[in-house]
Amino acid sequence: MVKCSSSGQGADERLRYTAFWSNPEQNLSIRKRRDILILAGLVNPENETSMGSCKQILCIKWGKMYGPEYVNCLYGMVERNTSGAFKLFCMTDDSSGIRSTVECLPLPQLGFEVPPGAPGKWPKQALWNQDLFGLTGTALFLDLDSVIVDSIDGYFEYGNPQDVITARNWIKPWQRGAQTSVFRFPIGAHSYMLEDLQKNPELCVKYQFEQNYVTHHLKGGVKFWPAGWTKHFRRHCMGPWPVRYFRPPRKPKGCKIVTFPGSPKPPDAIAGRWSEREEHRQPLDHFKWALSQPTRKQRSKHLHRYLQRCSWVEKHWRP
Repeated sequence: MVKCSSSGQGADERLRYTAFWSNPEQNLSIRKRRDILILAGLVNPENETSMGSCKQILCIKWGKMYGPEYVNCLYGMVERNTSGAFKLFCMTDDSSGIRSTVECLPLPQLGFEVPPGAPGKWPKQALWNQDLFGLTGTALFLDLDSVIVDSIDGYFEYGNPQDVITARNWIKPWQRGAQTSVFRFPIGAHSYMLEDLQKNPELCVKYQFEQNYVTHHLKGGVKFWPAGWTKHFRRHCMGPWPVRYFRPPRKPKGCKIVTFPGSPKPPDAIAGRWSEREEHRQPLDHFKWALSQPTRKQRSKHLHRYLQRCSWVEKHWRP
């Protein structure tokens, strides 16, 4: 795997990348596949030059919720599922334990206080900053609790490089809402998104979640990835709650990235538990344990919160 190299030439030119195909013969099948996608109208042939030959992937880690293992596993998954040169940038307030091949940057500043009553993950909106640590071009943002299960080259090739492309919100798909666990954007092209929040932080309360803000405030609107590419672990892999007792979660056919909003997280799916506070139980043992809870609400909650160990997550979620 070829990595992008960076060189320091001052603050404005700190990041400069060179990329090359390591062996033209080894990449013949990739080029053939790209030609097919271009003929099908699924890939813009101008993207390779307008996006640059180095794939830029961004993630954000703040606070204590995610340890360095999430960043290290993300790098490993990107490396195994990306052709050509790439660079993973982690914007974080704590870089300890993160592998040296990841370029760590400070957390981008929002420039305002998120008001009470806005529960979304608003720090992600700092990515719209006009100056994002000198980065230019197009970038793919990935939530740290994403699991990459197939090639992500398509996320860099699909659509127009000036588009903001996200997954489609799975809970209410008829609303055509953005789901920003996996989204691509042109760096610096939509700085008004952050500037408007800085002028009026109450927009956070109005929209509640940053995904609603992106859906309704982005000029020109968002575009969506093909429906099968990005999936939700609980919604698309686990199945209805009775089924979870009889089979492990399944990897959706044609999926490239599985996201893990809320619980369980990837380590929990591997261990076969709902969260790190719980232990793995065999199906019948968990069923009996759930029924032993003191209230009807607790019994119902724990009956639904069961999953068997997931071997395909263990296969993919590793450094």
